[in-house]
Amino acid sequence: MLFLGGVLAMLVIFGIHAYIKKDTSSMLIKNMQDIPETTTAIVLGASVHSDGKLSPILKDRVDTSYLLYESGKVENFLLSGDHTTDDYDEVNSMKNYLLGKGVPQNKITLDHAGLDTYDSMYRSKALFDMDSAIVITQSFHLPRSLFIAKHLGLNYKGFAAKPQDYKATQQIIFREKLANIKAIWELVINAKPTTLKKRI
Repeated sequence: MLFLGGVLAMLVIFGIHAYIKKDTSSMLIKNMQDIPETTTAIVLGASVHSDGKLSPILKDRVDTSYLLYESGKVENFLLSGDHTTDDYDEVNSMKNYLLGKGVPQNKITLDHAGLDTYDSMYRSKALFDMDSAIVITQSFHLPRSLFIAKHLGLNYKGFAAKPQDYKATQQIIFREKLANIKAIWELVINAKPTTLKKRI
């Protein structure tokens, strides 16, 4: 019975993942030349080191958004991540990285309380009035991000950061499948983000 329960749970997890991928497939843009000119790239946060250096996953997201900026595909950046304490700051780490590449500060907006994907998508409209944008994250994260955006009524597209073989990639991908369940639940109950303040 326990084994059967485990099998059923896995079927549900993988079934939800397949559904979300299918539901968002038309929102994914694979080739940069196919990206319509969009005002804003939303870059979703990920971990940073204690010295403010971007983790490989986050660096690839920011590098990809910069490539779109440099190519004239986007004009501005909304950097959304965790800045719950002065000792941990994803958003200013991303900002400083872009400033170092020569992006003007007035092109960068910071969301200091994008504590998870749902919060980032919800707050992008509620606080920053983003009706259309292109979301930048890894291919394994894009379907959930866009699924949330779509069902919040947002007209977003997605473009994947350059693929890499990250440390513990398979574990990350499996956790993403589990996070799909949370995303659906949040949408079903019309959850509010952790906060609607500029910063916790």
